[in-house]
Amino acid sequence: QVQLAESGGELAQSGGSLRLSCAASGPAFSTFVMGWFRQAPGKEREFVAAINGGAGITYYATSVKGRFSISRDNAKKMVYLQMNSLKPEDTAVYYCARGTFIRTAAREYDAWGQGTQVTVSS
Repeated sequence: QVQLAESGGELAQSGGSLRLSCAASGPAFSTFVMGWFRQAPGKEREFVAAINGGAGITYYATSVKGRFSISRDNAKKMVYLQMNSLKPEDTAVYYCARGTFIRTAAREYDAWGQGTQVTVSS
């Protein structure tokens, strides 16, 4: 069974940076797409970024493109989300998720972590 655990969320200043981490357990990690989603209070969960198993292909939501960067270390079974130039609208609970293909719909991902809170103050 796969387990995903996010960390790194905290309070940050607008314009600042944070790096989120997601530790995965279970077999065949390098064969799966990994994604980051976020959910703000009262809003639906939204796609942020995804990376394929070989780490050669990435995809970003328009709202974060150029500011966020997704990466992975298959040897350590880790996925990262580097977030720069943070804005108050980036405030949300951030989740990592496992999928088979790079997709933006949450229903395409079959395993989720518990989430980590990111709060950006203005």
